[in-house]
Amino acid sequence: MLRPNMSLVKNEMPVQDPIERGSNFFEVALGYSEETAVDEALRCLNCKNMPCVSGCPVKVHIPEFISKIKEGDFEAAYEVITKTSSLPAVCGRVCPQETQCEAKCVRGIKGEPVGIGRLERFVADWHNAHYGVEKADIVPNGKRVAIVGSGPSGLTCAGDLARLGYEVTVFEALHTAGGVLVYGIPEFRLPKAIVSREVENLKALGVKIETNVVIGKTLTVDELMEDGYDAVFIGSGAGLPRFMGIEGESLKGVYSANEFLTRSNLMKAYESAPATPIKKGGKVAVVGGGNVAMDAARTALRLGAEKVYIVYRRSMDELPARKEEVEHAMEEGIEFLLLNNPVRILGYESEDKRDPKNGCVKAVECIKMELGEPDERGRRSPVPIPGSEYILEVDTVVMSIGTSPNPLIKSTTAGLEVNRYGGIVVDEATGATSKQGVFAGGDAVTGAATVISAMGAGKVAAKAIDDYLKER
Repeated sequence: MLRPNMSLVKNEMPVQDPIERGSNFFEVALGYSEETAVDEALRCLNCKNMPCVSGCPVKVHIPEFISKIKEGDFEAAYEVITKTSSLPAVCGRVCPQETQCEAKCVRGIKGEPVGIGRLERFVADWHNAHYGVEKADIVPNGKRVAIVGSGPSGLTCAGDLARLGYEVTVFEALHTAGGVLVYGIPEFRLPKAIVSREVENLKALGVKIETNVVIGKTLTVDELMEDGYDAVFIGSGAGLPRFMGIEGESLKGVYSANEFLTRSNLMKAYESAPATPIKKGGKVAVVGGGNVAMDAARTALRLGAEKVYIVYRRSMDELPARKEEVEHAMEEGIEFLLLNNPVRILGYESEDKRDPKNGCVKAVECIKMELGEPDERGRRSPVPIPGSEYILEVDTVVMSIGTSPNPLIKSTTAGLEVNRYGGIVVDEATGATSKQGVFAGGDAVTGAATVISAMGAGKVAAKAIDDYLKER
């Protein structure tokens, strides 16, 4: 019998050298070996009350899959995970485990929690390296469900319903399935081959995916219902970018983080002669402090920027991005201008109208901030310091201050209630909307949130759809 590993710290995740990775798009984290995975699994105490599971939005049976790793039965561990999660290789990479399952781990009381996310990634990668995609033998129940959007909530809902025998069709607006997993998260954090493999696993369950279909334009939700779908799940995400409303945001060289990342991740703007180009090189300011801001800053670096700044109006203590992503960004040389906020963007003006710099970004005027009283969420509100304005010379500005649900579906769907932020109003227990037979979840409901929370919403809705259709 293997002895428990009582180390107070996790096994370190091997990573690419910071200098080398700053100029390539290969994955930063390299993954555990079999020996390291077993050693980390031996840190798990296999608690009877399983507090870690309570922190997982999709309720992965964590102690059970970790026990299988201890035994060296990695395929059995994969089977445990996939009982409740349709995207294990994705979750193992991008879930904020430190605020969810690992935050509940008993080992974290007197040291570091068990590396649950790292173990999930290991198990999924091991399975994908040793097994092909196998078609599942599922008995159809004769009912059809349409899924709007192929992001994490849509794919999760589709997978759960397919396993129950439903004929599921996913409608994706872009030309590649995966939603934010392919257009929003960079290759160096989540290789697109990983997402493609997870999508193929769902197709093996019988899920059909139709790309280049914009629901609300190509087809409407009402037309889907008229076409014979028994239920519809809306998981269309929150792809509408927000801007600050300051002078100069219309200049050439100002991007939303969504556009910047989509051009790089999905449209391959990093290639030498891309069909959808992006401004490369020079100095770049990324406004915001979330995970998307880190992704945009680190992408700009890999696209050849000579200097990249994160401009964030609060301090490091309030920075919302994952600690790991912030550390990686700092290692790569990205400079954090904390307690700073843009007030306007300056552009080049030339009398020669043929000057290619005309109308392009020249600099950002920023003002220094200090933290005042806490806001309604308990965060100390940033307050400008009068007279502290200064000029930051940059060539590109990327706004990463949040996104909202696209209003297209609401405006084309009769009887669908939304809140003042544009999010679809649902019953939290079921995901049911105000329109009969229509359910919703993920960022289309909550606004921009995490991959795993969207997956949890897709799972809740799948169960509710099953219950709803069994009664009809």
